[in-house]
Amino acid sequence: MSRTTTVRARMEPDLKSEVEELLTHLGVTTTEAITMFFSQIRLRRGFPFPVEMPNDTTRRTFEATDSGNELHAYSTVDEMFKALDKC
Repeated sequence: MSRTTTVRARMEPDLKSEVEELLTHLGVTTTEAITMFFSQIRLRRGFPFPVEMPNDTTRRTFEATDSGNELHAYSTVDEMFKALDKC
């Protein structure tokens, strides 16, 4: 597939850096990620995810985990599922 156009976007430098680091760990370039995103929009005729405001519970959870609170780490997947079974 030939590349014949350029997409330019302005965003916060920290957001760009964080996302590019995550994409590197996933083995995907920024260009590939944007192409996948655009392809999904075309395929679904809209965003490939719901665009909505989080409810109060979700918002509080995001705030807590973003600040490093209420996070849990497990050594194995089995250990994680055992903990989830207790919820």
